[in-house]
Amino acid sequence: MAAIPVSTLLTCRLYAQVATPSDPLVLESGRVLKSVTLCYEVFGRLSPERDNAILVCHALTGDSHVAGRYRADDPKPGWWDDAVGPGKALDTDRYCVICSNVIGGCQGSTGPSSANPDTGRPYGLDFPIVTPRDMVRAQARLLDQLGIRRLVAVIGGSLGAMQALEWAATYPNRMQGVISIGGAGRLHPQAIAFNEVQRQAILNDPDFRGGQYYGTPGPVRGLAIARMLGMITYRSDESMWAQFGRDVRGPGNALQRGFDVTFQVESYLHYQGQKLVERFDANSYLYLTRAMDLMDLGRGRGSYEAAHGLIKARVLAVGIRSDLLFPSYLQQETVRLVRAAGGHAEYLEMDSPWGHDAFLVDFPLIAEPIRRFLDSLERTDGA
Repeated sequence: MAAIPVSTLLTCRLYAQVATPSDPLVLESGRVLKSVTLCYEVFGRLSPERDNAILVCHALTGDSHVAGRYRADDPKPGWWDDAVGPGKALDTDRYCVICSNVIGGCQGSTGPSSANPDTGRPYGLDFPIVTPRDMVRAQARLLDQLGIRRLVAVIGGSLGAMQALEWAATYPNRMQGVISIGGAGRLHPQAIAFNEVQRQAILNDPDFRGGQYYGTPGPVRGLAIARMLGMITYRSDESMWAQFGRDVRGPGNALQRGFDVTFQVESYLHYQGQKLVERFDANSYLYLTRAMDLMDLGRGRGSYEAAHGLIKARVLAVGIRSDLLFPSYLQQETVRLVRAAGGHAEYLEMDSPWGHDAFLVDFPLIAEPIRRFLDSLERTDGA
């Protein structure tokens, strides 16, 4: 397939057909997707040599809109505005930054809310289970269409960090560097437990209708509760005290409110739950949390330790001091295993009280180290 012209790659929200009935996407499970569309966005201009691209992989409820207000006619903020843009760590005057919505998502890419070509109806729970490795293989097809054979780096936080590490093991010659923030090559059991409780909140909502709720309001209560629990795992006790303490919401006697929303922290959780219901598909929440559970860099590669020996890119693993969901020992383990296999890896810790959310809300703390790491990739590649 001919590469997309360079002149077209300065825009927002594009679509690529990365699997067709004649060239389907075979998943890790053995299931096949006959048709796959990826929604992606591009920030910055691709060089004529197509050698200045950075791939950003998004987290659980993220999307392709990594940078907002990038153009005068784009009023929507991006989820990583602190990181991507002119003069920022991912400098769009220097790099071409690409971000795609993952398969299984609900922001333009093929997922459970998409039409099943065999039935014409939304897949619902007929959508196959996907893994971060499947997401990466779909992204690789997108880059093939864009004519990008080698990336400067792959970067992401949380589920995005998992994809970044999977990129390094699956396509070791396609990037110079990998930046994994608050992620790991496999999920620890406590995080799997958190995910299962969130899924049960959705699955047990009477409005879930076996996953075929499209055309109805859907499992809004279950999804909101799932998000409420998720938000607790994204924060730290330290940040909860700093932002909410034990403050009571509004006037009146807390003792007389019964089970009504009383504390500010309760109000915050209800607000976050409602916000997600308005923009996200419950089935995608099920599939993407399960994808995180199933992440295992070592699957089919001999062992977890052996898989790190496949990584040829330079690795920057970023831990977050107060992270409950991906404790910093996981990122330190990544560095240890890459080094033990003879690779190059370094560890950076964010001294942030914001828990797992720090990679989003406190990115300036690591902006300069990431800029230096990207600079070092160019020097190494040119040596």
